[in-house]
Amino acid sequence: MRMTKRGSISRQKAICIRLIAVLLALIVCAIVIVVITGQNPLQVYVGIVDGAVGTNRRLWVTIRETVFLLIVAVGLTPAFKMKFWNIGAEGQMLMGGTISAALMIYLGNSLPTAVLLPLIFVSSALAGMVWGLIPAYFKAHYGTNETLFTLMLNYVAMQIVTYCIVFWENPAGSNTVGIINSSNHGGWIPVFLGTYGMIVILVALVSVFISVYMTRSKQGYEIAVVGESQNTVRYAGINVKKVIIRTMMLSGAICGFAGALIVSGSSHTISTGTAGGRGFTAIIVAWMSKFNPVIMVVVSLFLAFMQQGAIQIASQFGLNENASDIITGIILFFLIGCEFFVNYKVEFKGKTKA
Repeated sequence: MRMTKRGSISRQKAICIRLIAVLLALIVCAIVIVVITGQNPLQVYVGIVDGAVGTNRRLWVTIRETVFLLIVAVGLTPAFKMKFWNIGAEGQMLMGGTISAALMIYLGNSLPTAVLLPLIFVSSALAGMVWGLIPAYFKAHYGTNETLFTLMLNYVAMQIVTYCIVFWENPAGSNTVGIINSSNHGGWIPVFLGTYGMIVILVALVSVFISVYMTRSKQGYEIAVVGESQNTVRYAGINVKKVIIRTMMLSGAICGFAGALIVSGSSHTISTGTAGGRGFTAIIVAWMSKFNPVIMVVVSLFLAFMQQGAIQIASQFGLNENASDIITGIILFFLIGCEFFVNYKVEFKGKTKA
């Protein structure tokens, strides 16, 4: 028996492998649930559904988490397609969120929301762009390791947020910013077509833009070429340094914009936990989706659904918050692991006759 790389695989077969992985994940989760809680797994799964979509509020929270995961995954796509391993989405989101909070605090009472919101979006995107430009410049000119560089910038961003909280804390001495502009909603994204309808529209527009940019533009072609073949790059006369810097600026800008959506559209505050690990979960979304924005919607929805459902059952059955992480982790383990069997197959070889 040996593993060999597949030359190709039909879409139906790949979907079938992933569905089997989901089924196995649910079975393993059921075993864990029985061991930990002694509850009927079917009742627990009903609790997951109820936690994700059981009420109107829970449904909108699931939608919110889905679109936040989606936009970060979309933001990572150009860099990953170029094989620039941007692990710094968390920091880029934090920098965008910090700028959003600053503008809401200092201008929320003086500018109308119609003027303030575009300023927040543009400024936050620029902040994320700068945070993506820094590692891109050093990678392009000095060949630094972008994985370590972007990862360490996450911690730098967290320290910047911590520093800002000292000046913005409300009430004084709480070490938290509190809800910004709770009285006049200055800088808040307005409710439209549902609680987070405006955010859904904005994320959809960004996703369509990146899809068209990656598949229909000259810049998108250059990104694909740089990621696939250095020989082709040299033959085509593409300026690799320029492509690296331009692509990471775009990637960082989208992640910074995501930070603005979180602060202005959902949390209305800023803290070191604003990104909430979405920058890392979005890496899984992007890879599992093969950088296809349409598939990203499905994967993001599934992960958000399971995460929100797991939180509900942890509360419903008296478990601590780590229980939901265990269930989510099991599911992610199987979903990531099944990609091996999408790309490789098992071959059996008969005994060689003497």
